Amino acid sequence: MDNQRLLVWAAFGVLLWLAYQTWMQDYGPAPVPATQPADAEQPTATPAEQQLTLPELGDTVAEPEEAVAALPGTATADADGAVAIITVRTDVLELQISTRGGTLVRATVLDYPIEKDQPDQLVQLLGPERSNLGLIRTGLRGVSGTSADQETVFSSPRSEYGLGEADELTVPLTWTDESGVSIEKRFLLRRGSYAILVDQTLVNNSTAPWRGDQYTQLLRRSKGVERSMFDVDSYSFDGPQTYNGDKAEKYSRDDLVDKGPVEYSTPDGWVAAIQHHFLSAIIPETGSPHVYRVEVKGDTMIASVVGAKRTVEPGASETFSRQLFVGPKIQSQLGELHERLKLTVDYGWLTILSQPMFWLLAFIYGYVGNWGVSIILVTVLIKLVFYKMTETSGRSMAKMRNLQPRIKALQERYKDDRQQLSQQMMDLYKREGVNPAAGCLPILIQMPFFLAFYWVLIESVEMRQAPFALWITDLSTRDPYFILPLIMGAAMLLQQKLNPAPADPVQARVMQIMPIMFTGFFAFFPSGLVLYWATNTVLSIAQQWKINKVVEQEEKNRKGGKKKTKEK
Repeated sequence: MDNQRLLVWAAFGVLLWLAYQTWMQDYGPAPVPATQPADAEQPTATPAEQQLTLPELGDTVAEPEEAVAALPGTATADADGAVAIITVRTDVLELQISTRGGTLVRATVLDYPIEKDQPDQLVQLLGPERSNLGLIRTGLRGVSGTSADQETVFSSPRSEYGLGEADELTVPLTWTDESGVSIEKRFLLRRGSYAILVDQTLVNNSTAPWRGDQYTQLLRRSKGVERSMFDVDSYSFDGPQTYNGDKAEKYSRDDLVDKGPVEYSTPDGWVAAIQHHFLSAIIPETGSPHVYRVEVKGDTMIASVVGAKRTVEPGASETFSRQLFVGPKIQSQLGELHERLKLTVDYGWLTILSQPMFWLLAFIYGYVGNWGVSIILVTVLIKLVFYKMTETSGRSMAKMRNLQPRIKALQERYKDDRQQLSQQMMDLYKREGVNPAAGCLPILIQMPFFLAFYWVLIESVEMRQAPFALWITDLSTRDPYFILPLIMGAAMLLQQKLNPAPADPVQARVMQIMPIMFTGFFAFFPSGLVLYWATNTVLSIAQQWKINKVVEQEEKNRKGGKKKTKEK
């Protein structure tokens, strides 16, 4: 039974190792990070000649062999026929829209620098560069009548749009076919929002009915990259994720290459390209059927969404709408677009614990305005929830600590008879009301909360580059000076002093090494997680110190009562 504490620490170590392995291996090879400077060089052509391959819904039509048009490298039309680029700026996004196809060819997130100490180098989620390909196409595909696809050249009254002091901004693009069919494509953006509503209004001034469907296509680079324990981004899942109305699924590059495209139909779904802290997503309206297709061609992931076909009679008009999202995984905004879009915040298999834990953190943050302080307060609340359970464990350890001299005496007496020693120790535990295994259950129960907290701090963009105090300027990355891990290790050593040491010398030495091992292990964990565990350890020390004092006093009172009884 005196091996129980060693087993608990071993189980704890195994769980941490599993967390580490999950972090490194769960999602397979990750594509290259999609964070490139906003002022990166403009290319003169798309990095791959991908065909516009779309799934079918309803009537089956022959698929046209249409290649992706070369994107222009200039901001205005010139004599060579380069198509204009429209620049759109809100308070949170800067977009570039090509008038060829009305394709969204660049998206820069204004409030999120790549590195905190380089505020001018911003995260870019979409772009035509070969290393960071990201495009969102929208169009109307005609079965009978004309199509407005990625080759269609729209016109725009302006080359620049800004939100200014307004709360809403509309960017219009227009095109008219020789047959009399005209299309106005409008991009609607709102203050503080990363959602982009795309409306396409088709006016049929021709003499024949127009029949067709709306499509949206997201292209994203898909390449493997070496992982590095010094780069948190390289361990987060980077690739496509879908929701089919029932569950959300992530698809690795290898799966799509080896098994081929994924295709499904649902009236309530979405598709996204997710990466660490950010995503680009297509969220169709619910209630009508849509066909989704996700595939990999070369080094490009292509996600397509096609709606049901509609008919527009001569003289009539029809508006096709599609919701996009390009930005950080701010859960409040994701939930407004689709209740299940928050699943793109990849908390793994502990989402059931991580989601309420994040909610509690955000709730407290709303009052204190500091994520580090929120972590400390949530740790205190968790400690209070488990206080009674850990108190029982603490009392057992305190009694074990008081029994150490008697246990050592038994070990000396029965050092040549292991069976008799075990029996005598069991009898001693029974007489004194001590359960050596009492410390196991509380620690094991708390482990899921530890891992859930780990995922919250790793994956929540709200923690990204969030400062705490002094040298801790980013709770989502490791302590740059390893001070907090050293504090945590020292606290663990002090905690050992308050608990009974293993009677076996080998076990005792192993236990002494454990704080050093954990300090090295935690040195590369996010500082927010180390702050949580250091706070938890300090609270455990305070609780165990108090329990030890209470148990010692109870022992003195008990011995004093026996002495008085004997005197009588």
